[in-house]
Amino acid sequence: MSKTKNIEKQKWEATINGCIANNRAAQEELYRHFFPIMERMVMRYTQDDDKIIDILNNGFLKIFQKIDRYGYQGSFEGWIRKIIFRSLSDYFRKSQKDLAFLIYEEDYKKEPSQSLQHKLFYQDLVSLLDHLPHTQLQVFQLFAIEGYSHKEISEQLNINQNTCRWHLAEARKILKAEYKKVYKNDYNEAG
Repeated sequence: MSKTKNIEKQKWEATINGCIANNRAAQEELYRHFFPIMERMVMRYTQDDDKIIDILNNGFLKIFQKIDRYGYQGSFEGWIRKIIFRSLSDYFRKSQKDLAFLIYEEDYKKEPSQSLQHKLFYQDLVSLLDHLPHTQLQVFQLFAIEGYSHKEISEQLNINQNTCRWHLAEARKILKAEYKKVYKNDYNEAG
């Protein structure tokens, strides 16, 4: 590990430990650093400033309440993104307005039945994601959930863009197959 990365890691470990100790300065540091990053993610799903603030504030509250559960496994930013995405999902589920952001872009022509839209919530989607191999899960989350382009994903994961597209296509095949197994009674395939 390079010296710069090691210093950065130590800085974030100190910040995380400060947040666990309920240190307001550490919480503010974490909030100020990650707020704009998470705001961009949430803005992919809504442009309403009030909704964005509600979602982010609820998400950061959960982060501060659960930060002691972060086990230094994997990316800290990824851990935060999952919590913010759950907050986003919870917000839309509670308001029961629009779950269209959860439907894959290629599936607009083959949307699930209206009754299924109300049954399929975030926890159900997460359980389907558990069936994906690691790299396909990474690519799917970065593309479909976090909104990164194939170029950005290929640079981040150090893979070819075409390989990135293949992993996404395979992830979608697996998810569709698992979806049909679990929800076959409710699945309404148009066409």
